[in-house]
Amino acid sequence: MFFYSLSILFNDIQLVSPIECLVMSVAILTVLHFSAPIPVQNWRQQPYDGFLLTSWLGGMSLHWVFWPYFVFLNASLLTVDMLAKSGKLTVSSWDEIHFALLLSVVWWTISIWRCSGNSKARIWAALARFTTLAVFIEYGLKMLIRIDYPRIFFNCEEILLDYGSCF
Repeated sequence: MFFYSLSILFNDIQLVSPIECLVMSVAILTVLHFSAPIPVQNWRQQPYDGFLLTSWLGGMSLHWVFWPYFVFLNASLLTVDMLAKSGKLTVSSWDEIHFALLLSVVWWTISIWRCSGNSKARIWAALARFTTLAVFIEYGLKMLIRIDYPRIFFNCEEILLDYGSCF
């Protein structure tokens, strides 16, 4: 997350400074820490058959819901962005892949918020919730870059078939 978007935000767009982002992040993390549920001491996994359903209903351990999808999402976002920057992926394909990933991010976010009480410490629940909010901020930044600043991110000289999307 934020591999290309933060550098574009700070260097090219200059909408906010890194210090302002850090202060906002610490404030959000503090609020999430105080609002996170207190971990259940004698918690046991729910007896559901499927991983997706169990996670959705809040019956999985937080680290089993958080880490697999977090690694998959970051690898996917980095790969798609690298292909788009090199001109091997059109702008519309980039949009479609991000939309498909967004649908699974909704499942992940709801699962994280429901499984937050199934962690060892309150800070892990707050950090997991903060990460899900950061994913939506990342998507907002990518939408801003896609709509208002496409020539900064996309290699518009290489994309002949989708050149109209660069304006």
